[in-house]
Amino acid sequence: MIGALWPLLRPAIHLLDPETAHETTLRALEKLPPRPAPRADARLRTEAFGLDFPNPLGLAAGFDKDARAPDAMLGLGLGFVEIGSVTPRPQAGNPRPRLFRLSEDRAVVNRMGFNNAGAAAVEARLKRRAGRPGIVGVNIGANKDAEDRAADYASGITTFAAHAAFFTVNVSSPNTPGLRDLQAKAALDDLVARTLEARDAAAAGGLPRRPVLLKIAPDLDLMGLDDVVAVARARGLDGLVVSNTTLARPASLRDRAASEAGGLSGAPLLRRSNWMLAEAYLRMEGAMPLVGVGGVASGADALAKIRAGATLVELYSAMVFEGPGLPQKILGALATALDREGVGSLGAFTGRDAEAVAKAGPEG
Repeated sequence: MIGALWPLLRPAIHLLDPETAHETTLRALEKLPPRPAPRADARLRTEAFGLDFPNPLGLAAGFDKDARAPDAMLGLGLGFVEIGSVTPRPQAGNPRPRLFRLSEDRAVVNRMGFNNAGAAAVEARLKRRAGRPGIVGVNIGANKDAEDRAADYASGITTFAAHAAFFTVNVSSPNTPGLRDLQAKAALDDLVARTLEARDAAAAGGLPRRPVLLKIAPDLDLMGLDDVVAVARARGLDGLVVSNTTLARPASLRDRAASEAGGLSGAPLLRRSNWMLAEAYLRMEGAMPLVGVGGVASGADALAKIRAGATLVELYSAMVFEGPGLPQKILGALATALDREGVGSLGAFTGRDAEAVAKAGPEG
């Protein structure tokens, strides 16, 4: 219903500044009673890192940092929701304004700075939804002033091990000073080792052994990506999320807000994120599944992610412009692609274009 009303609602929502519009949306979603998700085409079922997803399309972290409305988002037909990023202690984030719509470019720039209510408040919300259906993962981060950031990530694992279907370790936000330095090989190896130790300790205590993924930046050079892949494979991570927002500013950008500092997401990120995804896929050699994020605004975009190497796909920024009906449109397009190609599952497409996408490069 709300999807059909979106063309009427969007102009009013976009009169608000972006962060106010976002908060208004979350408050509205919190008031909705839980409802079952629309039934997805059975051919879209996807297995990844030991979980059975009803479809491969998920909500990226950043939309619902504090687990205020995961069930409402699952009710749109999404196969999973990733909440966060969550830090051990509450954090106000950077000063406002810190979120900008680039309407001419179908893009968003943010410099939020891991603003969230903290692990205790988020854990309480996840406890209240215990037993409800739907896959909800937790994206974990470190407090800006943490003396030992790896300890913050380990703490996140310990806190949410009873509630998260999976974890994403976010070392790639551009809005926390020095955070991306954790992608360097030695620092990353230590962080991943300590994070997995926390996961295994929770499992030894009787909790399920949760998958742990690593979210990387699209701005890595290939030597940096080599290091990330080497650590991920050697330490036995369960997957990579490719990618976070970019600090790059493509020459095609037209909106005045493109000059704002922060990470760029939305349509202009699609090519760069697909390139990084393809390069990661080729280096992984099937060792673990990849989650493709960045610039997904249509079924064709989601399929391009899969063909570049993704097993699962996430979106967020496009819903600012396309509204809540977008997931169903994308899932319908993916089912049509299966019909067109005469194949029984999306796995037949995974990585099919990886070599070509890698060769094409991040800019065009």
